Amino acid sequence: MSIGETLAEQRREAGLTIAQVSNQTRIRETVIRAIERDDFTPCGGNFYARGHIRGIARVVGLDPEPLIRIYDEQHGGAPGATPAAQALEPAMPVRFRERRSPNWSLAMAAALVLVVLYGVVQALDGSGGEGNQSIVQPAARAPESATASASASPSPTPSASQSDSVALAPPTNVTVRIRAKLTTWINVRDSKGKQLFSGLLRRGDVEEWTARKRIRVVLGNAGGVALTVNGKNLGSPGTTGQVLRLSFDPNDPNTA
Repeated sequence: MSIGETLAEQRREAGLTIAQVSNQTRIRETVIRAIERDDFTPCGGNFYARGHIRGIARVVGLDPEPLIRIYDEQHGGAPGATPAAQALEPAMPVRFRERRSPNWSLAMAAALVLVVLYGVVQALDGSGGEGNQSIVQPAARAPESATASASASPSPTPSASQSDSVALAPPTNVTVRIRAKLTTWINVRDSKGKQLFSGLLRRGDVEEWTARKRIRVVLGNAGGVALTVNGKNLGSPGTTGQVLRLSFDPNDPNTA
């Protein structure tokens, strides 16, 4: 089976149209149709053809590397490596400013001035320290009656309103569970964009992911899955063949 036939068959099995693949890869529909016919002329060269094959394969749930190797064997091999000397050679010569040696004489003179000033300040501070001592008077003793009344006063206890003001810590994790009713391409990422899953779930497959703050999901066939968010069953979020992008946080599905 050729490269184009492999990509076309996997796309149909994933339940995706050419328009949906074009929307997710940003590759024109005419180019995708040509590639599925093994016509790589519209790609504009081997470099772009490899990139298009790799992008389409990932969307339909295939490993792109075997297809890239087949393409290289059929079209003259992979591009050669650039020599290290050529890659590292600057486009324009770099001019370096001549480094001047430090003026040690000036530095030593400045240090000597600082030492002399420090000695003068210490001498002045030592000579005037004895005459400026102050006598600290003992604190007046509080009357015994005042002390007794202060000790007899009970310490305040927290009121019920203060106890009620302590709020429970909000949840920080979100859990998404997907059960495939039909073969569906799925992409799952966390709040930082890290990919948690990308590929096909076939009928009967069940996957679950947990992440902090947020989980983003792209469904290639929204009517072909059953969705559960933070333990609550949401059913099918869309219709058969619909491409749907969803986002959930720890408070969903209350805010979904």
